Amino acid sequence: MAAITGQCINAGTIMDLSSSAKRYSSCTYGATMPSFFGRRSANVPYVKRYVFTCSLAMNGCQGDPRAPIGTVETRTLPAVQTPGLAMDRLNAAIADLQSDPSAFESGIIRIEVPIDQHIRSLDWLQSQDQSNVLPRCFFSGRKRITISDLSLNGRINSNGNGSSHVQTSLEQNDVVSVAGLGSAVLFRSLSPFSYDDWLSVRRFLSKNCPLIRAYGGMRFDGRGSISPEWKAFGSFYFMVPQVEFDELEGSSKMAATIAWDSALSCSYQSAIAELKSTMAKITSALTRQRVEASHSEITRKAHVPSRTDWDVTVNSALDSIKSADSPLTKVVLARSSQVLTSDEIDPLTWLDTLKGEGNESYQFCLQPPDSAAFIGNTPEQLFRRDQLTVFSEALAATRARGATPSTDLQIAQDLFSSTKDHHEFAIVRENIRGKLNAACTNVQANPEKVVRKLARIQHLYGRFSGTLNSADDEFTILSSLHPTPAVCGFPAEDARKFITDNEMFDRGMYAGPVGFFGGAQSEFSVGIRSALIGKDIGALIYAGLGVVEGSVPSLEWEELELKASQFMKLMKLEAPALAAIA
Repeated sequence: MAAITGQCINAGTIMDLSSSAKRYSSCTYGATMPSFFGRRSANVPYVKRYVFTCSLAMNGCQGDPRAPIGTVETRTLPAVQTPGLAMDRLNAAIADLQSDPSAFESGIIRIEVPIDQHIRSLDWLQSQDQSNVLPRCFFSGRKRITISDLSLNGRINSNGNGSSHVQTSLEQNDVVSVAGLGSAVLFRSLSPFSYDDWLSVRRFLSKNCPLIRAYGGMRFDGRGSISPEWKAFGSFYFMVPQVEFDELEGSSKMAATIAWDSALSCSYQSAIAELKSTMAKITSALTRQRVEASHSEITRKAHVPSRTDWDVTVNSALDSIKSADSPLTKVVLARSSQVLTSDEIDPLTWLDTLKGEGNESYQFCLQPPDSAAFIGNTPEQLFRRDQLTVFSEALAATRARGATPSTDLQIAQDLFSSTKDHHEFAIVRENIRGKLNAACTNVQANPEKVVRKLARIQHLYGRFSGTLNSADDEFTILSSLHPTPAVCGFPAEDARKFITDNEMFDRGMYAGPVGFFGGAQSEFSVGIRSALIGKDIGALIYAGLGVVEGSVPSLEWEELELKASQFMKLMKLEAPALAAIA
């Protein structure tokens, strides 16, 4: 076996096992479910059932979330020149693991091989078998955002009398993007994501092994009933990939991961066998696919709600907002648009095309085996954690970009000075500020309000930072920040109830948290600008917007069209052969 460098081992932290709140395939334990997440409580028990059929990967949520894991390791092998050589080294290392079993009853081991060339992780994923037998994931980070006080070239100066323009920095994370196939361990349930579920994920992670990460997402509302197209995702779905390709700045990395836990009837040897099976399905032959517009013909296009139903729902929301008996000040309403085309829609091609718009947004793809794929190109960050430092953003109100610099500037000025848009943005900003103050110290806002320009649209934007009081507060941040008023409304529970009572489709993971948990870092985007793509459903394209006092149904419909247009325009879908259903 080649020499190993950079090995890190975490034997686990001793945790309090006095609680009787242990979980198996079906169990009862203390918990409550306020808001959109489950939390611990000793007073209100409920039954949490795991009813998923057996899969090749063990479900980490079915074990005792407080049981210490035996070992968490990353083993780094010497660098090679090509993915083929990386595959050879990984296969040899896996054979060594098989011949020298671990003494621990549970653990997770990542073996990684640096590659001395830059290869896009999405190219690697597109080169693999597309039969959808293996689960797959993709997550691409967003460029760091810096604020530039520009007064030249017709831009507005941030001198207190106008808005500044938000620019993206050339600096990026070391890991640009990650593609994964197979699940070393998955985390999935029909019940809302709880503190115990978070503990179940965290026990497989270590700050000393920062690239062992669980990628996935959660439903917008984990308490709602799940429609058939979203069943495979459950209430939440995370996976630590068995085989992973990391795109770095100027280089690449390939990794293989095994996870086992005898308490979950997953032995070390069975984990090795499943990894070898997945490795046998991986190809090292990479073909850079040229992304071209499909020019597919739309055979059907239908909106839920229809234009008529949309007007009724918006007016109903406005009546509630104006009512003296209702605390509701904002509600975010959404639309699902089904698009069927003459050619089968490939989710990775769509995702690659979306990436062509630049690095101003997060890109993601989540696809359980034999399931539709959830893809997105979202500009919105829910939060990012770096050790105990947390960052979050407020993003609200929308305008199109102008055709000329002067027109674009005028549109930005109108957005910045609009009373209605400021009201919508301020609700989001102050809500996030309050949530961070409850869990963090040294909360700072910089900037308070600027205009953030994207390729096709622009928004009002603000940014926060703070310091968590402890590592456990990551769950507090996640469960309190989601849903933000930008995707739900305010107050959240009143807005959620209005959405549940009036929206005519299942949002699924649309507008839910999408990203990864890691030992040293975690990062979640908000799953907007997204679509669910599958053979039986075509593409379900989601878009939403905030309704506040002063909203006009017809103008809000036009904003929905603007937000959904990135999918349609980038793919250059041809005019429908059948009339669109409004």
